[in-house]
Amino acid sequence: MSQQQSAAPAPTPTTHSAVATVARRRDWWRDAVIYQVYPRSFADSNGDGMGDLEGIRSRLPYLRDLGVDAVWLSPFYASPQADAGYDVADYRAVDPMFGTLLDADALIRDAHALGLRIIVDLVPNHSSDQHEWFKRALAEGPGSPLRERYHFRPGKGENGELPPNDWESIFGGPAWTRVTEPDGTPGEWYLHLFAPEQPDFNWEHPAVGDEFRSILRFWLDMGVDGFRIDVAHGMVKAEGLPDLGSHDEMRLLGNDVTPFFDQDGVHDIYRQWRLILDEYSGERIFVAEAWTPTVERTANYVRPDELHQAFNFQYLATHWDAAELRAVVDRTLDSMRPVGAPATWVLSNHDVTRHATRFANPAGLGTQIREAGDRELGLRRARAATLLMLALPGSAYVYQGEELGLPDVVDLPDEVRQDPAYFRGAGQDGFRDGCRVPIPWTRDGSSHGFGDGGSWLPQPEGWGELSVEAQTGVPGSTLEMYRSALAVRREQADLGAGDAVEWLSAPEGVLAFRRGDFVCVANTTGAPVTVPAYGRVLITSGEVDETGGEAVVAADTTVWWTTA
Repeated sequence: MSQQQSAAPAPTPTTHSAVATVARRRDWWRDAVIYQVYPRSFADSNGDGMGDLEGIRSRLPYLRDLGVDAVWLSPFYASPQADAGYDVADYRAVDPMFGTLLDADALIRDAHALGLRIIVDLVPNHSSDQHEWFKRALAEGPGSPLRERYHFRPGKGENGELPPNDWESIFGGPAWTRVTEPDGTPGEWYLHLFAPEQPDFNWEHPAVGDEFRSILRFWLDMGVDGFRIDVAHGMVKAEGLPDLGSHDEMRLLGNDVTPFFDQDGVHDIYRQWRLILDEYSGERIFVAEAWTPTVERTANYVRPDELHQAFNFQYLATHWDAAELRAVVDRTLDSMRPVGAPATWVLSNHDVTRHATRFANPAGLGTQIREAGDRELGLRRARAATLLMLALPGSAYVYQGEELGLPDVVDLPDEVRQDPAYFRGAGQDGFRDGCRVPIPWTRDGSSHGFGDGGSWLPQPEGWGELSVEAQTGVPGSTLEMYRSALAVRREQADLGAGDAVEWLSAPEGVLAFRRGDFVCVANTTGAPVTVPAYGRVLITSGEVDETGGEAVVAADTTVWWTTA
């Protein structure tokens, strides 16, 4: 017969005494499902069209009922917003567009009362050009001690008119900007691997390390449960800032270590940070955004005395193909096992095209795609990919709205775009705005429940039919599939933490593996396949017909069974 898992019942609210029990669960992060909130686009409490901390706080019960363990918040610090808050002017202040420190405190407390942990972003590779250090460095001119905390250099050429080296910005164009000195003359150049408004810190200067150790303590004392480290593979630059010679490696996910990314010196920084984190109770964690050439290099970041997790971007960049997926799963588990770290799986985030749209397009187009593709196919594959990811050993991250099956908004008018890479021409394509459109909560309203005053990026027609309201309680909806899958994941002892899978024989284009009494089968082909009926179906992303000990699994469908 055809089977589809029904929605799991919503969990009951936890009490403060129950939270203490949650906090005592050791190694919670090894199998945690962590939900990324992009504050601009989650919920707007004051009707200004921009999401904020109070809006997030009001929606915490939704996240508890979804079944996640922790919430990661993208930056909400004081910032001119040249790169959506990843240009930080004050690391100890909340930007007024998002609220106040009191709002942050209330959010953390409410999350803990609901049994949720809070992870905040940390941006240590660069600051805003409006950071007090940088403003003073400019005002004081050449020779200022503040300039030593960044990378200021004289230019090349007869009059210093050429950049100090050939590095290019990830956002396109030169990675150097020349300043006008206080006397009005053209002067030194400063390094910015991202936007010109994001000058890179010089981590060779002791004041930089001192400052960030203090920032860590500030937020740990506020009660946060961990930090996601932005550009964790950056920070340390090769001595002398040598020319690159080739610009093929300017992509975040290159093929080799570069003079500015994945330098071995970053690991000394993380060992110092880990000592601080381990002083605090409650098992606080670090997760690295480390774009490295290989998963083996990624494993360096999660050695026992460094960070706890590192996003698996090699997995994110893998197309919906059984052989490719199996290869990256094996490499990941083999790389993490020697350092004793969990694999950390992710399919979407605020920097890449949503996987419902990536999988709607042909393979080989990368992680930033402008084409909508076949949306029905993309959603079907996205649902199946989610169940596959949640069945793998380790931790998993969910980007806001993917539980609604949201596609990327690929047809935003040019005049509303805000991605800084879009305006710099070269480098990345600059279409990250498409995954940042505010999510829909209700069918109707000026912003489908996001807020009372519209939304900072326009929501497309039909957005309301993908909303939380439209999908709640609807059997087979993507939202109910996520809720059910996360409930089953909690209930099944063989899901979550671990470091291995037992691969089973399967037809070409199909992944099948066992973990104790649990079996997962993922059909990545465009046609139904027949496999053994392994037991009782726990959940499936599509149709499964069982007859006489066999199961016909529909195209692009993942099934979970229990043999118990």
